[in-house]
Formats: sequence, C-alpha cells, structure tokens
Amino acid sequence: MSLVEVTDLTVEFGSLRAVDGLSFRLERGAALALVGESGSGKSTVASALLGLHHGTGARVGGSVHVAGTDVQGASDEELRRLRGGKAAMVFQDPLSSLDPYYAIGDQIAEVYRVHTRASRRAARARAVEVLEQVGIPDARRRARSRPHEFSGGMRQRALIAMALACEPDLLIADEPTTALDVTVQAQILDLLHTLREETGMGLLLVTHDVGVAAESVDEVLVMRHGRVVEHGRVSAVLGSPSHAYTRELLGAVPRVDVPRTGSQATDEVVLEATGVRREFGRGKRALAAVDDVSLTIRRGETLGIVGESGSGKTTLGRMLVGLLEPTAGAIRYEGQAHTGVNPAVQMVFQDPVSSLNPRRSVGESIADPLRARGERDEGRIRRRVTELLERVGLEGAHYGRYPHEFSGGQRQRVGIARALAADPHVIVCDEPVSALDVTTQAQVVALLGELQKELGLALVFVAHDLAVVRQVSDRVAVMRKGRVVEEGPADEVYDSPQDPYTKQLLAAVPALDPEVAARRRAARRELAAA
Repeated sequence: MSLVEVTDLTVEFGSLRAVDGLSFRLERGAALALVGESGSGKSTVASALLGLHHGTGARVGGSVHVAGTDVQGASDEELRRLRGGKAAMVFQDPLSSLDPYYAIGDQIAEVYRVHTRASRRAARARAVEVLEQVGIPDARRRARSRPHEFSGGMRQRALIAMALACEPDLLIADEPTTALDVTVQAQILDLLHTLREETGMGLLLVTHDVGVAAESVDEVLVMRHGRVVEHGRVSAVLGSPSHAYTRELLGAVPRVDVPRTGSQATDEVVLEATGVRREFGRGKRALAAVDDVSLTIRRGETLGIVGESGSGKTTLGRMLVGLLEPTAGAIRYEGQAHTGVNPAVQMVFQDPVSSLNPRRSVGESIADPLRARGERDEGRIRRRVTELLERVGLEGAHYGRYPHEFSGGQRQRVGIARALAADPHVIVCDEPVSALDVTTQAQVVALLGELQKELGLALVFVAHDLAVVRQVSDRVAVMRKGRVVEEGPADEVYDSPQDPYTKQLLAAVPALDPEVAARRRAARRELAAA
C-alpha cells in the first residue's frame, strides 16, 4: 500500500467546493508538491490528510488513507495517533504554531511524550537530538530558548524538529519557506531533502512557488479551483507543461536571469540619502541598523534594495519616507534636506492587512491623504478616491467595503491607491509582493510599472526576492548588516557580482530546472562541509 492514497476527494464549505474530485498517491520516501495559487485548494487537501476538517462543519467526501489509517473513518483516538506519530505537519508561520511562553525544547518534548509515553528526561533528550538533527547550533542550550529568541529560519527548523520527534512516515510542509530570505529558504529546502534521504520519510510540499517545487520534489501536482490540471514528474511538468494554466504559472515566475526593459529614468536626482545612520537603543547597547549608507534615486527610475532579514533595508526605507529620523547623515528631497514625513514620498507596506484599519472602509483609508492636505469637499474626495480605485484595477463601488472583504492582491492595490492619493514623486515599496502567489505578484508588479511610466514616479523596491528585484529595477543596492556592500546597474550586479555576499544570495535563488537545482544543492553541501 502507498504511504498516501487519495481517491476522489471533495471538500465543501457551505456552498463552496474547495476540493473537487482529487486523486493522487505518494509512495514511501517520495516527494510530491501541490502547486497552485491562493484559493486553489492545496492547503485544504493537506489538512484533509490529517483529518483536520473533522468537526469543523466541512463536508468531506471520497477516501483518504495515510500510513495505513483510513482518515475518513478514523476515530478521534486513531487520528491523535496519526497526527504527529505517523504524519506530521509544518505550517507556514512558526510563530502561530509555537507557544510564546514555553521553551522550544519543552514544546518538542511534550509532543514526544504524548505519543510515546516517554519519561521527561528521555523526552528532553529527544528534543535536543532532533534540534541537532535540523542544524540548530548548541542545541542543548538553545532548547531552553523561547520562540522570540530564535530567528525566522531557526523557528522553522524548530518546527521541523517538532515534526520529526516521533519519526513520522510522512511530513507535510505547508508553505514552509514563504516568509524566509532566499539563503534561509535554500537552507530549509536543503534540510528537507537531506532528512528525506536519511529517514526515508515521504514529503508532501504545499507551495505557490514553482521554483521551490523544482528544488525539492520528484513529482508536481498543479491545482486550480480545487481540481487537478496537471500531474507528473517535476522535470516534465516544469520543462514541458501541457496545460495552459501551468504555462501561465511558469510565465509569471520572475527570473533572476532576465533583465528589466523599458525604463524611463532621467538624470534628475529626486531623493538622496547621504551617510545615513540609524541606531536603536542607547549607550553601549546601541545597535546600528543602518550604518553610513549613501544612495540616490532619480526621477522615473527604480532602485532595488536587497538583503536578508536584519540587513537594514526596511529601516533605510522608513528613513527615506520620513517615518524614522536618521541618527546621523541626511535625507534630501530635490536637493533640500528634509526631516519628518514628506507627502511627496509615500510608502507601500509589506502587509496591507496591518496597514489598513479593519474598522474603516478602504475608501476612507484612501481618502486620508486627501484630507491631510486640507481637502474638505466630500464630493471631490469621493470622486478622487473612485478614480484611484479604478486606476489600480478595482471598482469605484468598492469604496464602502472593508479590508477583510478583499484578497491579498486586492488589499495591496488598495495600499497603492492610498499612496497615490498624496500625488507623490517617489514611492518606497517595502516587500510589496512577498506574501502573494506568483500570478498575483506579477499583476502587482505590472501595475507599479504602469503607474511609474504614466506618472513619472521614482520607485524604491525593498525586497529579499532577488528575482523580483531584477524584474523591476534599473539599479540595485545590496545590503548586509546595515551597510551597502555592492551597488550599481542591475545588469552589472546580477551578471557580474563582485561581493561574495551578492554571489551567495544569487546562488541561493531557486532554479526552475531540477538538474540545476540538484547541482546547486550539492555545491552548497560541499561549501557547508568545507
């Protein structure tokens, strides 16, 4: 019997059929990726494998067998034995899966004790063992740390360690690298591959990133609207896709080897940072998040700023907008030193959910910059907001809707409309597409490009995704530990990187060719072992 056997699976939530007649198998030791856009049903399938829809009101049809357990007919006790014991799940956001009040090691030990009835001492020893297995340095000491004391990549490793504690036959990884830097993402994908080789477990990877699938699995199952549109070996599906939707997904994936075209940059410097430094804390404990950075942004161009979490790129972006004052150095707008918030320099944030007031309609949020400029005529405000909504691809009738009524891509369009309301000359985009699937990401990037050409905007595009930055940027600055380590025309930085850190970042970008991905993985292993 296969490790996973799914036959004619359907999952309905009220009148919505989220999964519609899905069938597939996964053998022991094999790896399968479920790929598709948000809303395609892939995470719903992953939850069905562990019986997580039981008792939720969802209607589940068809048959699901996992590691010899009939999930549909299983009792609560059988499902408890399955979850964590025979099959384990790693979720997208480890912070929401880890208890902030308890040490990482204690949480792993508790999972192990529930399934094995081991003693506390044995469970603590097992926790340290699996933390070492997933590459946590000084695991015995770090087992006593709480989640907030770990970086994002380390938290994801800890969650994988928790999943491995009981030596499951199947690991389900639901978007395990979405919020991670490119180098940390590569480390997690390499870890999953190594664990599969060493333990023989099966891997079901849920992802909207086709490049992540190419790095990690043997087979790909492409989903759309709850149905399978294509299924086969990863090399065949990604190399010669037969379905139009798969070709559309692949076409939307940004490529690190494809330069930007059609820029309308001028020589006029509109925004400038000169020797800026920003410290947090005081005295000996002061931390320089940005240290002696100088950059220029010209009218009509896009400057990409890349780097890992903690590199200082977001802090720099907030100083450019005026949300943070430099500790030293100066920000100049059109040649004049400027302090405080500058209406001519607006920001589009990474998470539109947290930057939009959930209790106010999107129309009112977009209207805020208009009222801040002194506009009092409600008729003119309404007409301008309607124009902006329509300009970013939404409907004027959406004025009275609230943020929760929109998809992630639509909320990001609202954020762009709000930035445009101030008639800016510069927009700083802080990770504006990092949480979006590839087709929605492509739409938002295309919208920014259209607005730039139409309005002559200068854009600062802050991101950890090097492929997206290559797609949109005329020039690129690479940041590490608060400093710019390399800066220049995008083609030069990407095609002939000079700094070892830039080379490291580019080498970690997922490859769509599985053979290339395998060679890169082998090279990273050799480098790590050296």
